[in-house]
Amino acid sequence: MNFTLRKMVVAGLFFVPLLLCLPLNSSANRNEQRNEQRNDRPIVGVLAQEVYLPQRNETSYIAASYVKFLEAAGARVVPVTINQTLEEYKTLFNSINGILYPGGGVSIISSGYQRAAKIFYELAIEANQRGDYFPVWGTCLGFELLSYLTSGKTLLTSTKTSGVSLPLNFTDESKDSRMFKGFPAELMKDLATEPLTENSHKWSLALLTYDTNEELKKFYKVLSTNTDGNIEFVSTMEAYDFPIYATQWHPEKNAFEWGRPYIPHTPSAVKTTFYMAEFFVSEARKNFHRFESEQDESKALIYNHNAVYTGQQSAFEQIYFF
Repeated sequence: MNFTLRKMVVAGLFFVPLLLCLPLNSSANRNEQRNEQRNDRPIVGVLAQEVYLPQRNETSYIAASYVKFLEAAGARVVPVTINQTLEEYKTLFNSINGILYPGGGVSIISSGYQRAAKIFYELAIEANQRGDYFPVWGTCLGFELLSYLTSGKTLLTSTKTSGVSLPLNFTDESKDSRMFKGFPAELMKDLATEPLTENSHKWSLALLTYDTNEELKKFYKVLSTNTDGNIEFVSTMEAYDFPIYATQWHPEKNAFEWGRPYIPHTPSAVKTTFYMAEFFVSEARKNFHRFESEQDESKALIYNHNAVYTGQQSAFEQIYFF
């Protein structure tokens, strides 16, 4: 090899690795920038509620389907137990990245569930107003409670909607909603034409009531409605200016509950579960609260509790008791 060629080879040996390093470092920097705007380890609180017939060490519960719902989309779950102090709830609020109010059967006016939900709702409003993005989700009873917390009034109407699956009647505002904008067109069509949403509620927010209540009308955008044959009611809504979302129906049941014949399990029904979960967890990824230490985080996670099989005597396959 002549001297000139040797110089070129030597130069190449040093130059090529340098070229290879540049895009790798550039890619790493881009990933870091993206990750600074997204929390890839979201933790969502799920609110517990009173047990109807409490026993020793079993005074409140969370249905495991809500936990699975969130975990399936890449979140971890912390149980938010009832009857804690305001300071304990504030500490927990600053440690988690969102909260879910599940369905159930307790009072939305006076219960441990209502008290805790009200505290987190007010903390979420304050946080979002100062730019601290914190999402809230309400399912069934959680939907009803959010309507009460926003309006300050009990505005629900009795409907025949316990144990029925329905298609959604989408409003025009659903087209540019945050909740549904990532759904495939085919799934949106199925949701509008097939009974994919399971309803287990006896009380509903009538559309007429929504239309005549200024607090609700200026706060929430109605994304879908349904009817029991006589009364048209709001079935899906999201806040205009806050990451607050509510479904009167149960998106978690399609994939994880099997004890009732009216729960749909078709491919589109199961896709609905996961698209709804993915949306809410993607909202939680925008929040950057964290526990003060890994030890505190580990102690708070629901992994410290065991789900109990209750499918033979309950509407839920599994329940966490507290």
